Amino acid sequence: MRILLIVGGGIAAFKAAELIRLARRHGHEVTPVLTGGGAHFVTPMTLAALAESPVYTSLWDLKDEAEMGHIQLSRAADLVLVCPATADLLAKMAAGIADDLATTLLLATDKPVFAAPAMNVRMWLHEATQANVATLRSRGVTVIDPTEGAMACGEYGPGRLPEPPQILAALSLLTDAPAQPVQAEIAAVDVAAPAASLTGKHILVTAGPTHEPIDPVRVIANRSSGKQGFAIAAAAAALGARVTLVAGPVALATPPGVARIDVETADQMLAAVTGALPADAAILVAAVADWKVEASPTKLKKSAGPPDLRFAPNPDILATLGHHPDRPRLLVGFAAETDDLLANAAAKRTAKNADWIVANDVSGDVMGGASNHLHLLTADGTEDLGAGSKEALARTLLARIAQDLS
Repeated sequence: MRILLIVGGGIAAFKAAELIRLARRHGHEVTPVLTGGGAHFVTPMTLAALAESPVYTSLWDLKDEAEMGHIQLSRAADLVLVCPATADLLAKMAAGIADDLATTLLLATDKPVFAAPAMNVRMWLHEATQANVATLRSRGVTVIDPTEGAMACGEYGPGRLPEPPQILAALSLLTDAPAQPVQAEIAAVDVAAPAASLTGKHILVTAGPTHEPIDPVRVIANRSSGKQGFAIAAAAAALGARVTLVAGPVALATPPGVARIDVETADQMLAAVTGALPADAAILVAAVADWKVEASPTKLKKSAGPPDLRFAPNPDILATLGHHPDRPRLLVGFAAETDDLLANAAAKRTAKNADWIVANDVSGDVMGGASNHLHLLTADGTEDLGAGSKEALARTLLARIAQDLS
């Protein structure tokens, strides 16, 4: 595999040297292109020695440009990898700017382009960066998501460049190039393959349980962890959507590029959901409590005996949206069942006036677990989306939603 490696100007540029060494060890050819910013962190001599190749730095090399060197470089490789891809480079790629050798190569290439972003957590989470990433993905650029951890700037969060074995494994996986010694690292990399775009769409997602108070210290709750809903919100943001996530009480980090509203009760969730309208699609994953009670203002004492709890129904959020004047164009509900899965899910789709129902059997360890098995019920019938990780199933579902909205 012939890799044209563009090294951006960030502290993570030092990992590009290790990536070259590892790629060469596995028999790949690497041609480095060092940006002006990148040269502040690594030297051309270092990259040249590791790659055993000239390092290209300037568009204005008269000998090369007399032979249209930038065109030759952009098309001689099997793929182009931008690593690290800084916020500035991502912005220029998205805007089609070509003001130096690296960006000119990217605009001129006809080969697959990969980008491995690395930057401060706030820069990565900024709406402009997330929009640029979504634009690039919609054009077929494969973005290898940064990992989460401590950064050189002292902050913590998503924005760290994945380790070189993970990056090389991702390239090998997506180009069918052999790289068996690093295949074990593939599971650590979350690579979003190009899919239909949700750029310009507003996606509303609910996730997690609700907590209905009994007294100041006790609640009616359920086992929902919120993992499936958060994975769906993350998948929607990765496809370029503006995402509003209404979350019940969960201990999960907000996915990058997602606007989160925290609630506790079903009444609060309904208010947040209707307040977030209009939306192009609403995906109601939350396990909303069916019942609530009139909460005691003081802690109920055990010595007083079993409390007399008077239950009242909670608002039905899915049915409310199904008949709302600002009803989303696509309304998707979830049906968590322990028996008669498809029959109960089909009845729910009709009763709630939902377009789609996603059904899952929760009789095992699905609630709180890492995997799921989903069925999609629409007016056209039932489709088994298969079993897998909640993140993988979220990407499958959001690809279907993106196709429907487009």
